[in-house]
Amino acid sequence: MKAWQRPTVPEPIGAGVIPRIFDSKSQGLVEARPHGSTASLYVCGITPYDATHLGHAATYLAFDTLVRLWLDAGFEVRYAQNTTDVDDPLLERAARDGVDWRELAETQTDLFRRDMELLRIIPPDSYVAVTEVIPQIAESVLELLEHGIAYRVDDSGDVYFDSAANSAPWFLGQESNLGRDAMLAYSAERGGDPLRAGKRDPLDPLLWRGERAGEPAWQSVVGPGRPGWHIECSVIALRHLPAPVTVNGGGSDLLFPHHEFSAGHAAALTGHDLAGIYAHSGMVGYHGEKMSKSLGNLVFVSKLDAGGTDPAVIRLDLLTENYRSDWEWTEAHLNTAAARLAAWKAWASSATESADNSVDQLRSLLAQDLDTPAALAWLDARTASETTPTRSLVSAVDALLGIQLRAGDAI
Repeated sequence: MKAWQRPTVPEPIGAGVIPRIFDSKSQGLVEARPHGSTASLYVCGITPYDATHLGHAATYLAFDTLVRLWLDAGFEVRYAQNTTDVDDPLLERAARDGVDWRELAETQTDLFRRDMELLRIIPPDSYVAVTEVIPQIAESVLELLEHGIAYRVDDSGDVYFDSAANSAPWFLGQESNLGRDAMLAYSAERGGDPLRAGKRDPLDPLLWRGERAGEPAWQSVVGPGRPGWHIECSVIALRHLPAPVTVNGGGSDLLFPHHEFSAGHAAALTGHDLAGIYAHSGMVGYHGEKMSKSLGNLVFVSKLDAGGTDPAVIRLDLLTENYRSDWEWTEAHLNTAAARLAAWKAWASSATESADNSVDQLRSLLAQDLDTPAALAWLDARTASETTPTRSLVSAVDALLGIQLRAGDAI
């Protein structure tokens, strides 16, 4: 499946530094150093039935910052992302709206691509729809069955992962660092079925959903049906990226059960960890609650753009907050970003060819856990002090933050 157009990314002078980011598994800052010359990244994509709200955008922008820092440090980057184009929420929305689920997935994926282009997000090298890899997922489920790490429940055709039977270097809770009570609560809240009769452990996740009347299904080596949620990311990551992946990322609401079990499935299939680092972005709130499709309190990139908001303002707005923090979005937040962008552009218009160490200062700030708020504050201070910018710094703002400040530069 096609991704979207790649923005032009300048090459700043000098050499970048390897970023340090927070690893959810070890609960500390670690160096995001690739093995060899290629950094690899897997970020969980959207379920395309209501795209793209600012919570989505904040997550993909966080990992876009990581990609830009890796490129600046001289690494090649291999990036894969999925789109869950068949899943219960998508099917429910299609039924509610009286549209074909395939049409809904296609139109919302197209909208997502357009929004990512507007925000100048570097696209994945492999952008993979779940419906493109269903045979491969089924083969992986069969492999887990044959090795006794999966089991069937009654005559439904459903196949579950046996968390306790997995002898690979993975154990339940190793990534999320959650206790069992918390895991049970999150499982019930986030797509699991802990009350399903016949499971060996209430937390065991679904690998394959047997065919149901009125639902899409595919013939496969494990019988007719469709994939469970977590196994899709395991298979796509293992097929398109070297293992272990340097960083596996997504929103903090994916930490459990999705990322926990994606890692578990991959470990069971390969005998090693899915990723060296598990990184998560915070949640964006609106009107006192986390932006979510279930609550309907969503602010969409496309609607802001249609209302005349400069996409660069949206990007700068999201960069204002620490990527790991939960925060509340308001219209005033956007107005602040618009004023900041105007001030920066006026400042950049007087850029000179002289050289200084300002680019390295910007790099150093961003390398500490993608600290965009500190980088923005530092640039604000330079603007306020009327320090004449260099063209190399203006170019670095584009390369590292994705914000173009000089009119006429290529997009």
